Amino acid sequence: MIPFTYERPTALREAVAAAAQPDARFIAGGTNLLDLMKLQIERPTRLVDVNALPLQGIEAGADGTLRIGATVRNSDLAAHPLVRERYPLLTRALLAGASAQIRNKATTAGNLLQRTRCPYFYDTAMPCNKRSPGSGCAALRGFNRMHAVVGHSEACIAVHPSDMAVALSALDARIETVQPDGRMRVIPIQQLYRAPGQTPHLETNLAPGELIGAVVLPPPPPGVQSYRKVRDRASFAFALVSVALVAQVDGGRMQNVRAAFGGIAYRPWRVPEVEAMLTGKAPSARLFARAADAALAGARGFGGNDFKIPLARQLLQASLTQASQRDGAHHG
Repeated sequence: MIPFTYERPTALREAVAAAAQPDARFIAGGTNLLDLMKLQIERPTRLVDVNALPLQGIEAGADGTLRIGATVRNSDLAAHPLVRERYPLLTRALLAGASAQIRNKATTAGNLLQRTRCPYFYDTAMPCNKRSPGSGCAALRGFNRMHAVVGHSEACIAVHPSDMAVALSALDARIETVQPDGRMRVIPIQQLYRAPGQTPHLETNLAPGELIGAVVLPPPPPGVQSYRKVRDRASFAFALVSVALVAQVDGGRMQNVRAAFGGIAYRPWRVPEVEAMLTGKAPSARLFARAADAALAGARGFGGNDFKIPLARQLLQASLTQASQRDGAHHG
């Protein structure tokens, strides 16, 4: 084992100051970090335990927002009455991820910051630019069935594995952080993750030592919320493709459309142009097919994952069809 120090601060300033030191990592549930430490992929010299910090609550705001503390466990978040009532999409996504045992330990912030499950990232005998910058990407010509078809680069084709992040993207979540100097900032979830480019080891736009304090959801959107996930087995499997959808049918036309894909990119993948294409239009199979084609325009597979492109198209069309029928029937 690589030696490391362990700290359990009780104040936010102490925590961010400690984690700003070289080779320091925050730890809460540890469901991803501890695995990576055992494999010596992550080799922190200092662990900063954030479980004693005041980051556990789920609070409704007077403005209709919902603030979710960074260390709220995934199982508690999925079961919370306000989440089940106002953001059922989030509950469905959480329950589609991992296993009950892992959800009991995994935290909100940790779920967002988990690292890729690419097998070459986990195999230290293989080249991986995310693990060892400049070594190459074995997945390009290797086993790449689970890998990205959009947003990738020649340096990395790994996908982000979170189901929760996909739901939060469709819900327009914002991330509240505490920076190492103690100042707060707010990051739209779509701006949290960095494109791989030539530096895939730099995965987020967080500064060293910057701590996620909470996730804030805006007031619940009108219309239907859905989460559909295609995976190899019914439990404890990462998405081949998933779609989180928010959509309303009002006056016979689509409104407030937000769609995010999982399993196809380095982050939850939203295409604002497609959402705009759908907004204000009467729902139809032809419209949904055009939207799906536009959403995957420019997508590129690498052999083993070519099937993801038509699968993502079909899943978006099915989600839109179901949402328009459900909301249309509700308003009929």
